[in-house]
Amino acid sequence: MSSTQIQQASEYPRPDFVSLPLHWESLNGPWDLYFDDADSGLTQGLHFTGLSSLDNPQKRTIQVPFVFQCPASGINEQTVHEVLWYERQIHDLRDPAERESGHKLLVRFGAIDYHATIWLDGHYVGEHRGGQTPFDLDLSDAVFLSSSKDSYRLTVRVFDSATDLTQPRGKQYWGPKPESIFYTPSSGIWQNVWLESVPRYRIADSSHGTIMLSNDIGKGALDAKIAVLGRRVKENVAIELEVSLGGVLVSKSDHESLPDNEDFVRFDLDMRLSEAVVRRLPPELRHEIPPDDPTCWHDRVALWSPNHPTLYEIVIRLYNTESDTVVDEVHTTTGMRALSWTKGDNTFRLNGAPLFQSLFLDQGYWQNTLMTPPSQEALKQDIILSKAMGFNGCRKHQKVEDPAFMYWADRLGFLVWGEMANEFGFSVLGCERFEQEWMESVRRDINHPCIVTWTPVNESWGYDNLDGDARQRDHIRSLYYQTKMLDPTRPVNDNCGWEHVVTDLSTFHEYQDAPGMANRCKDMHSILATGRAMFLGPIYGSDGPARRWLAAQFGGVNVAVKNDDSRQGNWGYTTAADSKDLLERFDKLMVATVEAGHVCGIVWTQFSDIEQEANGLYTYDRKPKIDPEGARRVVERVERMYHEKLKHGR
Repeated sequence: MSSTQIQQASEYPRPDFVSLPLHWESLNGPWDLYFDDADSGLTQGLHFTGLSSLDNPQKRTIQVPFVFQCPASGINEQTVHEVLWYERQIHDLRDPAERESGHKLLVRFGAIDYHATIWLDGHYVGEHRGGQTPFDLDLSDAVFLSSSKDSYRLTVRVFDSATDLTQPRGKQYWGPKPESIFYTPSSGIWQNVWLESVPRYRIADSSHGTIMLSNDIGKGALDAKIAVLGRRVKENVAIELEVSLGGVLVSKSDHESLPDNEDFVRFDLDMRLSEAVVRRLPPELRHEIPPDDPTCWHDRVALWSPNHPTLYEIVIRLYNTESDTVVDEVHTTTGMRALSWTKGDNTFRLNGAPLFQSLFLDQGYWQNTLMTPPSQEALKQDIILSKAMGFNGCRKHQKVEDPAFMYWADRLGFLVWGEMANEFGFSVLGCERFEQEWMESVRRDINHPCIVTWTPVNESWGYDNLDGDARQRDHIRSLYYQTKMLDPTRPVNDNCGWEHVVTDLSTFHEYQDAPGMANRCKDMHSILATGRAMFLGPIYGSDGPARRWLAAQFGGVNVAVKNDDSRQGNWGYTTAADSKDLLERFDKLMVATVEAGHVCGIVWTQFSDIEQEANGLYTYDRKPKIDPEGARRVVERVERMYHEKLKHGR
């Protein structure tokens, strides 16, 4: 990419998947907003007349993509409004040549919570249900039908129930005031919105079928399924795949034509570097990943890991075979790495070597913006801050994070457990809602090497009688197998914390102090028999009952605050006297959990304080509460402790 293209891509909301030439425009910024508390807007015909038909006091101005409940929105109102209307003027950004060639004008939404319906100048263009996942809509026909020629009225109606517990909501509280481990709700548009001009037929992203599995380091091949959107019947198109490392060409496919009966092509592309290609790599890259270092290479395949997050550059080209011209060109990346969890020795392996996962529980909230990251840089900084304390990843908890987080996790070498916002009531409708959104979230992030585990459910949330209701257990099983069908390369942690039904990982949650954690983790019987039921029989997994024990939530220590005996504004599971005491408790809890040698990974609660839950190692505004270097030494020591136990067979 040119320097101009790189600058455009760095600001683009989906930097992990960039179509060139990139022609887009952000719709973030001021929008009109109307709280339709009587839910009369559809009857009034607001989608036809627009919000301009309302009296001025009824309209507000909101700064998208920030929700009205947060300060950054310009409204900062924590009251219940279930029906929201957004509106702004847009223009057709396609140039004459693009319109002549049939380019489509798309509006793309990163996420809207919860059910959004969209019109352009009163013409219905589509809708989407689900508060965590992206969608895009084609505005081209509505632009053509509109009588306007210069600007168009984009109207969005959002319904977000404040009380329906079968609606996936994660950590968003359903009461009037957030409390304990639940936070202020986020209603409406909460991720980026933008316009984009795209070719009529084009390369699909992962949400629409392009999947690149990069786990087969033994074969040294990329298993790629490249999908196409918008092809007409009998239209002859072909795809070419090109792979580079450090700007040096590694492999290039032939032009592969799409068959008449399928809108995708499969590739099995060699990712091994010849000796000549290795010699041509930039000196700085050869220094970062020495060719003779087995942690960086496997049989001339460059490996991705937290210590060496090496990424191959991928270019996908779509050709019109009749004119032999490039119709679309996408730039993305992949990292070759293999995950293994089926050796039967309570060990999780990355690229064949045991990996101790030191993860933060990261809920993805910010002080002024709630669930919406203030910027892509803020996402990057959260990873840098986590690594500064020695953590090599996070469990992104009860949230599908902005895709730029995965972009930076790939580049900085940060492991991520992908998770969804759970519902809190069981029903057939709730199951349908959850399945749709969960699979959309898996598809969105499936091509990122940083993702190492899928976690659909947390602590039986939404399953109030899992032991006694076969339907509830069957739904957990269906989530597991649907996920494995789409992605067999990663483990699935079916119900994190307890009551596993079918799982690849055995995860438990325990919020005791150090002696309590030591007692829980002293042997496998204690891990299994303490607290809530660990498994619901019969238990299934990729190799029988899962024997990879991970403390997937523990810690949760806050620091005492004077004149706050209630802890309502300073909530934690246990309390440290001061920063020094917090570091000592962190040290003792980490050692107590790992020293017996049965736990192969941890998830510390949590990365940062959030509202009243003040048990982070960073404050809400990302200031360290303990010395980061001291925390790093603790994490590195328990990692060494685990590997020594593993080496000597515990």
